[in-house]
This record gives sequence, structure tokens and C-alpha cells, in this order.
Amino acid sequence: MSVQERKERERAARERLIVATARELAERQGWDAVTTRRLAERIEYSQPVLYSHFRGKCEIIGAVALEGAAELAAALRTAAAAADGPRARVTALAGAYLDFAERNPAVYDAMFQLDGGLAFAQEDTPAPLKDGFAALLESLEEVAGDGVHPGVFTEVFWAALHGLATLTRAGRLPPEEAGRRLELLVDRLAVI
Repeated sequence: MSVQERKERERAARERLIVATARELAERQGWDAVTTRRLAERIEYSQPVLYSHFRGKCEIIGAVALEGAAELAAALRTAAAAADGPRARVTALAGAYLDFAERNPAVYDAMFQLDGGLAFAQEDTPAPLKDGFAALLESLEEVAGDGVHPGVFTEVFWAALHGLATLTRAGRLPPEEAGRRLELLVDRLAVI
């Protein structure tokens, strides 16, 4: 292995450490607790080393968001693949989405609430974000209904899921009704 390859591998490992540490700190204490000074202390590197990887907190949030989008896409595909039939697929997909949002609140915030400097629904949208949307579309296009654009249907379904995730987490919706809300969403939006 060349010196250059070793340095690149070490740099990639440091970057993964920064992202993992930011994510852990945000999940435990919230994104306000994630500062470059605290991250530098926790990873035991100087702030200039941290800044050699990320220009600031916004880029770190973006890196966490991209990692989360890849994880969400995998979770959605796994849930959909395990289900039999369109209704079961859509229900499993929606449940996996809401479960991800509940289990990973700081990552979910990085993906959809905070400024991570990432473009959505544009040409320069990063691949993990596009793949997250594609994971939804793959199961939802078959239930969009005649004459309904599958992409637009997926956007509306995603917006409903995001609203449920956000309102439930904020304590605006009673948790004991989560199953009924999910059933209503699937029954009323999907043509199954």
C-alpha cells in the first residue's frame, strides 16, 4: 500500500469518526450540543483537523443526513420486500418510515428539518437522497391509481408520513392512535 493510499484511508476513517460522533452526540443531547469544539474534543483531534474535513456544522449535518438517507432507503426496501401484496407492502413501508423517524430523531432532523446544505428535488440532489425517494416510489407507484403521476403520489404520501412522524414526535398526536392513523393513510391514499 502506498503512502497516499494509507493517508486517504486514514482521512476517510477520520471523516467517518466525525460523522458518527456528531450523530451520537445529537441523538443523546440534541443538535445544539454538536459544536466543532465539542466534536474536536471527543474525537481527540484539533479543530483545524475537523475543519479540513467539514467547513462547519452545516456540512456535518449534511453528512449525517446522507448517511441517514441511505439507512432509511435500506430499511424501506427491506420492509417492502418482506411483505406480500401491495397493501402489505405499503403498510410495511409506512411503518418502517415512521419507525426510522422515531428511533433516529436527530438523524431524521438532519435529513428533513435542519440545514445540511443539501439540494432536494433538483439535478444536483445527492444520490442517497434520490435513492431514499426511489425506495418510496418503488412500492407506491403500483398503488397510485389510474391517471395519477406516481412521483406526485409518492410526494403526497411522503408528506403525510413526514407530518405523522413530526407531529407524533412533538406530542401533538396521541401515540395510542398511531396504528389507526397508519391504516387510514394506507386505506385512503393508496388504490389497493
